[in-house]
Amino acid sequence: MTPATTTPLSRTDAETFLFHEAELIDSWKLLEWAALFTDDGEYLIPPLDQPDGTPGKSLFVIYDDRHRLEERARRLLKPTAHAEFPHSKVRHLIANVCVLGLVDGFVRVRSSFVVYRSRFGQTEVFPGHALHDLAVAADGSLTIRRKRVMLDTDSLRDQGRISLIL
Repeated sequence: MTPATTTPLSRTDAETFLFHEAELIDSWKLLEWAALFTDDGEYLIPPLDQPDGTPGKSLFVIYDDRHRLEERARRLLKPTAHAEFPHSKVRHLIANVCVLGLVDGFVRVRSSFVVYRSRFGQTEVFPGHALHDLAVAADGSLTIRRKRVMLDTDSLRDQGRISLIL
């Protein structure tokens, strides 16, 4: 896919939005993060060996609709979420943001990321890239219709499990 020459979103606006999304996650404002999604929004992490896999045909690491991702956010914020209480220190680094153009009426944005998670003296690193399909409202505000996170690693052995939002 080649970048479109005309799109309702500049690269700078896309970066600003992705940086805001990352800051919400890093500061554990997960309910505010979930509110960035459209009512029919989706959050997907495909299998490591099938980054282009299709839901229903591949077993996804995460395949949440808006309701499930709000519930995931609520669970992670509770003290009973032992995998994340006390909360990890998390930092997203976003780079190589590219506005690819319109896909099915949404602006597709590709980015690379590295997420650092530190907890109990250990730091885990999650490298990857993401595709965001963004809805642009008449007033210019953005919401996420779909976020697809592809982890650029061949195993989760070092990280163990994904208990945080990528």
